[in-house]
Amino acid sequence: MSGLARLRNMFRVPDLRNKILFTIFIVGIYRFGSHVPVPFVDFNAIKELQDRAEDTGGVVAFLDLFSGGAITNVAVFFLGIMPYITASIIMQLLGVVIPKLEEWQQQGPAGQKKITQWTRYLTVALALVQSTGFVFALKNGNAGLFGLSGISLPEGVNLIPDFTAWKAILIVITWTAGTALVMWLGELITQRGIGNGMSILIFASVVSRLPFQLSALWSEGSRFQFLVIIVMAIAMIVGIVIVESGQRRIPVQFAKRVVGRRMYGGQSTYIPLKVNQSGVIPVIFASSLLQLPALIATVTPWTGLQSFIDTNLTNSDSWFYIVSFGLMILFFAYFYTAIAFNPAQQADIIRKQGGFIPGIRPGPPTERYLAKVLNRITLPGALFLMTIALIPLMVFKFWNIAQFPFGGTSLLITVGVALETMKQIDSQLMMRNYEGFLK
Repeated sequence: MSGLARLRNMFRVPDLRNKILFTIFIVGIYRFGSHVPVPFVDFNAIKELQDRAEDTGGVVAFLDLFSGGAITNVAVFFLGIMPYITASIIMQLLGVVIPKLEEWQQQGPAGQKKITQWTRYLTVALALVQSTGFVFALKNGNAGLFGLSGISLPEGVNLIPDFTAWKAILIVITWTAGTALVMWLGELITQRGIGNGMSILIFASVVSRLPFQLSALWSEGSRFQFLVIIVMAIAMIVGIVIVESGQRRIPVQFAKRVVGRRMYGGQSTYIPLKVNQSGVIPVIFASSLLQLPALIATVTPWTGLQSFIDTNLTNSDSWFYIVSFGLMILFFAYFYTAIAFNPAQQADIIRKQGGFIPGIRPGPPTERYLAKVLNRITLPGALFLMTIALIPLMVFKFWNIAQFPFGGTSLLITVGVALETMKQIDSQLMMRNYEGFLK
């Protein structure tokens, strides 16, 4: 069946069609909010600041990628989804050290609902702090806000003319409300649309920046470099699809039971352990944490700290950034996998259902076996993530290219989210006897 026929099948199912159209509608609102400017900001001064720079790389290039250009537009959705991502990281890290959070994680849906509620509160608090810092960075004409280190505005030109406390409060409230609205839009997609809402919004932000970045790459590099980067991107996409689809299947056999004259059980199944169990989460987590010091540096008066961060963290081509990024990806790959898959819990479920792994005794031996297999397959998955994330940084470092439309983070997010969304659409089609996109 052709791709067009499968595409038509998506819209033949009323329920699936409504979910897809609803998701597109919410994404449209999100993109609209990324271009609605906040009040009191002098956009001519911002344009002049950007025109005086040689490049727009660094921390804000990454943040702008996740906000879909809302930062350079100084829009209502200025902070985008980043406060929510940061809050999620903090809550998951605290879940390891705070017993109450760990108890909620083990309570299933009820506990997850409580964690989600506290994540929302933390998101709003972080948005307030970050908004305040960015407002004062705008007031001071801090070029670092836009990743333009070493560039300054002409004397007498202010990004927020006639700055007052009331103007600052209004901008802070607008950006915080924008973050809360983005969080709500993501949850709406998860509940009533197709795919994970936050991932879909990040996907939309990343894809929306590709045309601009491609154009910048075409004008900045040579034609040979442009062609090599395109070929490299295609190879990376193929690799991502292969690894994302790879899994280790652990066979599970269920014992036979005789009840009256009937025999139950005896069937066999398997536990699918993905090679990349954590998806793109480690890359997003590592990137987010590396940007926090750069955000803090925009409001701190300590020049020594600002100098260190400008040299090592706002420039993604520094060796300190590259090595730190790689090590943090490895750490978060194991950390998130340990949270997402609990060998002890899985072994207990198998034992209670009367199942066993052939050659492995139920109980603690099964738990140790699952943990051993999980650790072994997590290593190549983590190394793959690190390679995909770092290879573009290395290439662009040696070629001295600032705009990278096919960076590892961008590709991992776009391909990973696209595959997960297509799997959800396929499952909906299969339920109604339609052939899906993925065979």
